Amino acid sequence: MIVYTRKKAVFNWSGGKDSALALSKVLQENQFEVVALLTTVNEETKLSSMHAIPHTLLMKQAESIGIPLYPVYLPKNLEIYEQRMLDAANHFKAQGVEHFIFGDIYLTDVRQYREDRLHPLRIEVVEPLWNPNSTEVMQDFLASGIKTKIIVTDASKLDGSFIGQDISSATLDLMPPDVDVCGENGEYHTFAYAGELFKHPVEFNIIETRKMMYEFKLASGEEKTYHYWQAIFE
Repeated sequence: MIVYTRKKAVFNWSGGKDSALALSKVLQENQFEVVALLTTVNEETKLSSMHAIPHTLLMKQAESIGIPLYPVYLPKNLEIYEQRMLDAANHFKAQGVEHFIFGDIYLTDVRQYREDRLHPLRIEVVEPLWNPNSTEVMQDFLASGIKTKIIVTDASKLDGSFIGQDISSATLDLMPPDVDVCGENGEYHTFAYAGELFKHPVEFNIIETRKMMYEFKLASGEEKTYHYWQAIFE
């Protein structure tokens, strides 16, 4: 008798729609045993690095999904980002994990970055959503029944009125044509809170919407300022 063994994997969880859709596909296909949801969290603010989701809500998402959260805490100075991620990868490698799953769609430089760092550890990068056509991915998302709210927007692309709106065909119709339908270029970020992926809806409240300014120093030495609309929620 042949015994089918699922391959151990870590899912890199952002808390948003692409992560939720990718994880849902992985669990349905049942090829991987997802042992943890890995999330990077700012150790000072206790918010997720990209989506600014409170750690308490990340924990609620993980509890409702039924997979433990594995937070990687990062200081404001991101120079040690790679070392912290390497430590996390080695932690799971010691447990027999040989696959890291991501929710990227088509950004080849991002995928190459992941592969360059994980392949030397003999960890394969898995991308369930990989598709050069964002529209097709969005169609899959809308058909999935997963519910997500917009919680961050690039202020140069989408104004604050989008904060708190669910991703739907009606919401997407309001977006300018130069915005990637999936927000793959950082135009917006979301918080997934209900659907088949979750055993029960994740309860949360948006308290207010704030306009935030962030300054980044590029590898070239150039400093750039970005403005975002951001939900403050709990």
